[in-house]
Amino acid sequence: MSISPSVTKTVGIDRPWRQVFAFLADPANGPRWAVVNVRSIEPTDDPDWWRMSTPQGPARLRLRADAEYGILDHDFNDDTASWRVPARVVPNGDGAEFMMTFHRPPSLTDSVFKEQTDLVDTELAALKEILETGPADVTA
Repeated sequence: MSISPSVTKTVGIDRPWRQVFAFLADPANGPRWAVVNVRSIEPTDDPDWWRMSTPQGPARLRLRADAEYGILDHDFNDDTASWRVPARVVPNGDGAEFMMTFHRPPSLTDSVFKEQTDLVDTELAALKEILETGPADVTA
């Protein structure tokens, strides 16, 4: 039995957790905060999947959301691989904590995996900025 290396990225957001969840549960908001990895996103004929443009090329995204438990797991597919990113929004006082766990695919070296996951810090900072300084109805 073996496990792959992983890293969990987290950010505290001073906004009610249900608002944070609602914003993140709408894939159309992805390009607003996932500024490194998502150039554009649009729905497909399959209501569960979205088509994305990424720096590596086209990809597909499915969010498996459950508001009751704050679950926002992401499924990604591109031309080279498929992977899942578990993600959660949990209450933290009057605000929220958003966390994502990344498991290193066998095809990536440790250094490339670290380089890629370090870029997520930029996205989480953008997310925090949008949600903490945006209007009450930030999902619009």
